Amino acid sequence: MSIARPVETKLATVLQPQVQAHPGHSGVVMLTDGRDAFAARVLLADAAERTLDLQYYIWHADLSGTLLFEAVHRAADRGVRVRLLLDDNSTVGLDATLTALDAHPNIEIRLFNAFVHRRFRALGYLTDFSRLNRRMHNKSFTVDNEVTIVGGRNVGDEYFGADQELSFIDLDVLAVGPVVQDVSADFGRYWESASSAPVARVIRAAQPESLAALTASCERAEREPEAQAYIEAVARRRFVQELLAGDLPLEWVPVHLVSDDPAKGLDRVSRKELLAVRLRQVIDTPAEELDLISAYFVPGRHATASFAGLARGGVRVSVLTNSLEATDVAAVHAGYARRRKPLLAAGVTLFELKRTGSGRSEKDHRFGGSSSSSLHTKTFSVDRLRLFVGSFNFDPRSRRLNTEMGFIIESSALAGGIADAFINSIPDRSYTVRLNRSGALEWVEWSDGREIVHAHDPGTSIWLRAGVKLLSLLPIEWLL
Repeated sequence: MSIARPVETKLATVLQPQVQAHPGHSGVVMLTDGRDAFAARVLLADAAERTLDLQYYIWHADLSGTLLFEAVHRAADRGVRVRLLLDDNSTVGLDATLTALDAHPNIEIRLFNAFVHRRFRALGYLTDFSRLNRRMHNKSFTVDNEVTIVGGRNVGDEYFGADQELSFIDLDVLAVGPVVQDVSADFGRYWESASSAPVARVIRAAQPESLAALTASCERAEREPEAQAYIEAVARRRFVQELLAGDLPLEWVPVHLVSDDPAKGLDRVSRKELLAVRLRQVIDTPAEELDLISAYFVPGRHATASFAGLARGGVRVSVLTNSLEATDVAAVHAGYARRRKPLLAAGVTLFELKRTGSGRSEKDHRFGGSSSSSLHTKTFSVDRLRLFVGSFNFDPRSRRLNTEMGFIIESSALAGGIADAFINSIPDRSYTVRLNRSGALEWVEWSDGREIVHAHDPGTSIWLRAGVKLLSLLPIEWLL
């Protein structure tokens, strides 16, 4: 269970007067920059005095992941109660670290839909596919029941601007106020769910020296020149200092948490209880404008018909997703590619993000200077009045298989910012996909005021395009 709001903490002292001055509203700020997003997490962990409740789909053992693990360790050493709930699908290589942390008297770790076979996980899919195919995709970071971060970012260098080869464009929301209690309660029901198992029940106990090894690993990582450059850049961020000083400009608006029941992980929820149904209640009502950004956009037959119906009814529907050259999951792109023509024919506007930077094979660039960018954001804006930010992709996996969460924020300023991006910045960073006179797809970009038209997915080989075409013909859409 969650600890009642600790009114004596520094965070409470600073934030509660602001919360009380805005009854019924929560204060929010968008985390668009990866380094701000990392700084917010690590510095809030260092500011924690009573509780840390962390829930993630992916937590890599890279620079940022190691630094955050050590921040969690420091908090526990100060007496903070830490609960870490991880989906077990992406914990390969982390068993020793997780059991070492779990051995700390103030840290408890649980795994969602855990794999029994730790070394040969594929065996689990062979014997228990229906359960293991359902994953916990939620992401939340809640401190002292006063501040929470919810959105699309997992924990890893590519999400926080620390990866030299790949950088995800992503979005989180930092929130204070009543919605934080909703996130805490939601974490509690996942923590106690039948899908969540204590790590000690799944993994053999850690050796006594494992926790010391984690600290040593963190210290070694911090001494690396590239790591030092990143840490110094993060340390210059004033984000959390402004929050702790009460100077961070928050927008106070109604914010609603939407989240799947954790029983979805065991296929024990009715259709009407799914997060996707609640989102559809929002998305089906736009009167004028729907602007959607989704890294893995696989609308499927029914959603394609819904978007097409809105467009034919006069609603301006715009979608940004990854181009084939930018995506990190070509199979997912195959599920989207087969829906492009009917969407365009109905009047939906499609943008596909260009791949930027010098490419993943580039090794000699300066730190953070030339990463390839890939979209990972999941957000949409309705009529410039409200927006969703969270973990939900518009794909069958998010709708039917994985658990998801996010915020619906009633803010014309923030929703308008998403809509304005489709006018002011997205066209310059993307290909506009359209149908030519013969009904074939073409990709349009602008360079020095000149229109460049591509007859096939730009920046891709014939072999990649052929592979995606083959995948699009297979009956795998429900898995994407």
